[in-house]
Amino acid sequence: MAVDYLVIVVYLAGMLAMGWWGMRRARSKSEFLVAGRRLGPAMYSGTMAAIVLGGASTIGGVGLGYQYGLSGAWMVFTIGLGLLALSVFFSARIARLKVYTVSEMLDLRYGGRAGVISGLVMWAYTLMLAVTSTIAYATIFDVLFDMNRTLAIVLGGSIVVAYSTLGGMWSITLTDMVQFVVKTIGVLLLLLPIAVVKAGGFSEMKAQLPTEYFDPLGIGGETIFTYVLIYTFGMLIGQDIWQRVFTARGDRTARWGGTVAGTYCLAYAVAGAVIGTAAKVLYPKLASPDDAFATIVKDELPIGVRGLVLAAALAAVMSTSSGALIACATVANNDIWARLRGIVRPEREQHDEVKGNRAFILMMGLAVIATAIALNDVVQALTVAYNLLVGGLLVPILGGLLWKRGTAQGALASVAVGGLAVIGLMATYGILAKEPVYYGLLASLAAYVAVSLATRPTDAAVLAAWRERLAGRAPAHDNASETVSEQVPAAQ
Repeated sequence: MAVDYLVIVVYLAGMLAMGWWGMRRARSKSEFLVAGRRLGPAMYSGTMAAIVLGGASTIGGVGLGYQYGLSGAWMVFTIGLGLLALSVFFSARIARLKVYTVSEMLDLRYGGRAGVISGLVMWAYTLMLAVTSTIAYATIFDVLFDMNRTLAIVLGGSIVVAYSTLGGMWSITLTDMVQFVVKTIGVLLLLLPIAVVKAGGFSEMKAQLPTEYFDPLGIGGETIFTYVLIYTFGMLIGQDIWQRVFTARGDRTARWGGTVAGTYCLAYAVAGAVIGTAAKVLYPKLASPDDAFATIVKDELPIGVRGLVLAAALAAVMSTSSGALIACATVANNDIWARLRGIVRPEREQHDEVKGNRAFILMMGLAVIATAIALNDVVQALTVAYNLLVGGLLVPILGGLLWKRGTAQGALASVAVGGLAVIGLMATYGILAKEPVYYGLLASLAAYVAVSLATRPTDAAVLAAWRERLAGRAPAHDNASETVSEQVPAAQ
């Protein structure tokens, strides 16, 4: 295992080095939170694919393939579909807004009265996303070093918190690009073909497994529909995803770069399901489907390759964890803390803006590590977060982008009714039931439409300013030091 350990140690050291390099580049709030809005197509595509394909997509995707066969691809496939829909239909308009958070978009659209409530919902979602990614370190380090769960969480979490705090989005962008390359090589180019060959090829896999393992809809239509509601729509409105859209240097980069990333996700989904199906042939009686990834890596891959593939799993977890962490800190600082204190910092205080956001990443990172250590049932916690996100925020966000008659009162009613409906239905049906997100979303839509029609239309001046921002004609509120960063060539 010495060679495998060396690969992992070099990888982790590289992550910290990129964090240090990013610190020197993050000189303004815009550079720290959204990489100066200057990412070109190649870097944008790689980092977007890296953040959406986390531990759940890698370890969980292989586990679903082990349990259901090729139809186990649907969870990750719906993530890719959501990213494609976001990129094709909404990303250009989102990028032109030149904001930092989803709540700022809601304030622009509805006149400044939706930020704190929507910020609290988004903060809960991003916090739990970061927590579940951090807990996944325990699984990977256990395979590598037979490490204690708490120590594994502290080690992996500390590295992510360190490079994220140092350089913000610049560090996260650089590390995500490395993680994207490592995942592509480790999972698509190495583990996938090796797993199929070890299982005897597709003909042997079909001979060994029931026919439903090769049915594209074998996982069930209701399950696929639920995945679409939670993950496809979740991709459209998550702060962690929007914050990456804000890094694009222009409309074309956001649209086409995101389309490439979404297409990559579809391929990754199929690869994970095929690997899991091959693992079912090789190890038909594993205690848990989620053990499939670690088992096939440990037992079937040669020395060195094994370390690279485990680094790929670590890369998947780290990219999602760091993206969720900076999103959580951005929402906590800009949408909750600053609003509650009534703080409006003058634009000349650039250094303080960077220091303030860096402090919030550190604080949120420590909170994430502590929560990950204390929490056991992360599936339920993440389900609560996704249900609240989709049930409470999907309608007012998409309504604001698509329906000019929507009002601030309608948006607030939608968030409140949808959120409360989801919570009540989870208490009635159970946290993992499908009904809460179904009926919560319908309740949110009904409240939005009814209250919007019953109240006065949004002020014409607010809508005019909103249209100007959507068209990219109104000035953004980025820091004054942007004029310096604009002289640096865009990252490709």
